[in-house]
Amino acid sequence: MNGRTIYLLAALTGGAFIPIQVALNTLLRRYLGEPMQVTFVSYLAGTLTALFICFIARYPLPTSTALTQTSWWMWTGGCLGTLYVWATIVATLRIGATLTLALTFAGQMVAALFLDHYGAIGLAKYPASPARIIGVVIVFLGVSLIAYAKR
Repeated sequence: MNGRTIYLLAALTGGAFIPIQVALNTLLRRYLGEPMQVTFVSYLAGTLTALFICFIARYPLPTSTALTQTSWWMWTGGCLGTLYVWATIVATLRIGATLTLALTFAGQMVAALFLDHYGAIGLAKYPASPARIIGVVIVFLGVSLIAYAKR
C-alpha cells in the first residue's frame, strides 16, 4: 500500500466516523437537554482522548515560544468545530442525519474549493478546474435528491 492510499483511507475512515458522531450526539441530547451541553460534553471527551493519545505517544507539550508565534485567528478552529457539532445536533432531529450530513458536506465542498483555489489560510493552491467545479455541482445535485426525495 503506497502513502497516498493510506491518506485516502484515513480520510474515508474519518468521514465514516462523522455520521456515528452525529447519531451519538443526537442520542446524548435526549439525556442532557440542550445541544450546546452535548457539544460541551463531546468536546470534553474529545479533549481527554487527545490528551490521552498525546500522553501515550509521548508527544511533548507545545513550547511557549511556539504558542506565542501563532496569531489569534489560528485558534478559532476549535470554535468552528464547536459550531459545527452544535449545528448537526440541532438539525439532525428536524431533518434527519442523511440530509444534515449531505448539507454539511456540500458546504464543506464549496468552502474547500475556494480555500484550495486561492491557497487560503496557508493551504497549497489547487485551481478550481472545470472538473472540480462539476464535482461540487454533482454533490449539490445529490443533496437535492436527498432533500426532495419522498419519504
